[in-house]
Amino acid sequence: MSTARQYFQLPGRFEMRRGGHLDRPVVAYETWGQLNPARDNAIVIFTGMSPSAHATSSPEDPSPGWWEEIVGPSRPIDTRRFFVICINSLGSCFGSTGPASPDPATGQPYRTSFPVLSLEDVANAGQALLAHLGIGQLHSIVGPSMGGMTALACAIQHPGISRHLVLLSTAARALPFSIAIRSLQREMIRRDPAWAEGNYPADAGPITGMRLARKLGMMTYRGAREWEQRFGRERVPGERQAGNAFALDFEVEAYLEAHALKFIGQFDANCYLYLSRASDLFDVADHGGSIQAGFTRVSAERVLVIGVETDILFPVAQQRELAAGLAAPCRDVQLAQLPSVQGHDSFLVDMDRFRPVLSAFFA
Repeated sequence: MSTARQYFQLPGRFEMRRGGHLDRPVVAYETWGQLNPARDNAIVIFTGMSPSAHATSSPEDPSPGWWEEIVGPSRPIDTRRFFVICINSLGSCFGSTGPASPDPATGQPYRTSFPVLSLEDVANAGQALLAHLGIGQLHSIVGPSMGGMTALACAIQHPGISRHLVLLSTAARALPFSIAIRSLQREMIRRDPAWAEGNYPADAGPITGMRLARKLGMMTYRGAREWEQRFGRERVPGERQAGNAFALDFEVEAYLEAHALKFIGQFDANCYLYLSRASDLFDVADHGGSIQAGFTRVSAERVLVIGVETDILFPVAQQRELAAGLAAPCRDVQLAQLPSVQGHDSFLVDMDRFRPVLSAFFA
């Protein structure tokens, strides 16, 4: 059994961790599989920064999902065994309440009046959805990238919520390098005159800023070794555009441009700014005064941590830190360090390496 996108409206006032509140915010989600009579076979997936809740296809929505080769019948997260819930992050623009959503008090989009977003808020909205669905304890929480931080926030704030925890290409907190990159991306967007202090119309916006931010992002999501193997110094076919001294010459330039143009047609700029900042603000040490104190609040029985050796955004040393910090008596902690050349995005594209590790854990 599966469903197309569904919506849950939280009742009343939702208090935000860093101040402010939302009135009756909405959480968008999709489900696959069936909840068993014991209600103990549910898996929640918290997403990275840009995906929607559509992790995989279904009869109700046959379009390919962003994790098509991981979630589904006979796949590592097997929807014949598990009831899988993928949650669109609070603050996003794919159905959950975010800066592009109308403020009930005014009927106009929140824009920059949206309260400061934290990944703890994203996790708490997810926990409210689980309570609505009548699920007291999950089989697993799964989170790649920003979703792994959200998974940690959920496990720390709600001890006992899940028996297992799966963290992919993520960290206890962002490194200065990652913060610097995201800060520059946000500045690119805010410096675009079309951003208009966040008050751009729904059918327009800071296209140039978003293009540049996405290109810089893609340069951190993939690995230099992959690009050397994939593009080398291959030139764009066809003659140079007449009269343009700076037309795209190289295939890698065309690749970045294509990804940037696709992204700006899908994602709201203010939502991007809020989610990006939330990723920088997250720190396990905020829950107890130190990273180790925060880790002690996690009560999962089994933990799987996966890192990629070429990831520069969440270096594999951060996954080693997670595995060491979450190690505890009577807890099985597994660390997989994969030699993929595709960098941070490996969990989306290098399925031949990720599938066996996830399959073994869920078996």
